[in-house]
Amino acid sequence: MAPPLRFILPAVVLVCGLAVAYALLVGKPKPEPNAPVPERAPIVQVVLAEPREVTLSVRSQGTVQPRREINIVSQVAGRVQHVAEHFADGGFFEANTELVKVEDFDYQFDLIRAQARVADAQQLVAIEKGRVRQAAREWRDLGNEEANQLFLREPQLASAEAALRAAEADLGEARLNLERTSLKVPFNGRVREKHVDSGQYISLGTPVARVYATDVVEIRLPLTDRQVGLLDLPLSFEDGSVLRESGAAVTLSARFADREWQWQGQVVRTDASIDVDSRVVYVVVEVERPFAREAGSDRPPLSIGLFVDAEISGRSLPQVSLLPRDALRNDGSVLVVDESDHLQVRSVRVLKSNLRQLWVQGLVHQERVVVSQLPIAIAGMRVTVQHLERVAVGGIQ
Repeated sequence: MAPPLRFILPAVVLVCGLAVAYALLVGKPKPEPNAPVPERAPIVQVVLAEPREVTLSVRSQGTVQPRREINIVSQVAGRVQHVAEHFADGGFFEANTELVKVEDFDYQFDLIRAQARVADAQQLVAIEKGRVRQAAREWRDLGNEEANQLFLREPQLASAEAALRAAEADLGEARLNLERTSLKVPFNGRVREKHVDSGQYISLGTPVARVYATDVVEIRLPLTDRQVGLLDLPLSFEDGSVLRESGAAVTLSARFADREWQWQGQVVRTDASIDVDSRVVYVVVEVERPFAREAGSDRPPLSIGLFVDAEISGRSLPQVSLLPRDALRNDGSVLVVDESDHLQVRSVRVLKSNLRQLWVQGLVHQERVVVSQLPIAIAGMRVTVQHLERVAVGGIQ
């Protein structure tokens, strides 16, 4: 008797499934080994270093100040008789020109009285000298060789001579006070502030005016330690000697009346100390004849208080390379690519930098410097080089 159909059909399906599984396991193709894909070296952009001798300038800013500025103070009391026509805020004057005249009648009277006292003292000295000679003769007539000082009137003569010197001192003081009624300044200058005028009574020590010299003005410029390394600064020593006595040339520029103007100056000295707050060094630049008018030019005077930009000429430096700003790493080094296209770290000395460029020492001629940013940069890593245009060093400012 044939088996029922419900048993035959599942057996057939099972056998077919086993056959298919066997075919898949035994008949599948064996995997063939593939060659490993080589890791692609990152592409870096480089520039060729072109070190050469250059002169770098240094930029700073400062305010124009007078080199000499004083307060004129009255040394006598009295009414101001008159003032000079140019005695006003901003007025110019020449050296030893009378600026203010104090009424001098009282001082003339004092001078006359002092002269009279000198004449009286001179008369007394002459009388005492005569008495000394007469006493000496009388003492000799008595036949004694030694004489008493009081008998010879030596103390009286010394007192008369002292009184004469005191009278002459009073005469000198009277003459000096009379001269002081005329207020003058021993240099060419300009009035910054005027405090008195004609008819005003002033006492001893009254401030009359504040003035400054116009022959030279100066500008104090702050410099960082890196900037100082680029300059030849005049440095003074305790023995009086000066290192690099001739200071660097300086070009000053400022905007006035909606125009840009320039003046030429020179570094003459450095401050006595380094600023303790900012750690900068201040150098002093002098400009001669700042108020003189230049022939054929509309340039204004270099006025006190004007804020100026300064460009200081630096010294000549060897083996300086100009690089893009992106070449510098955070630790102050740069990456270079050696002859076998591997990265190397190179320490450099940064002389000067701005937002786009930097000037460094420490690179050799034609050395390839990386200027692109790498996510991972390891010394010895192989790279693919892409050259950029060379960076020229000429015309450094």
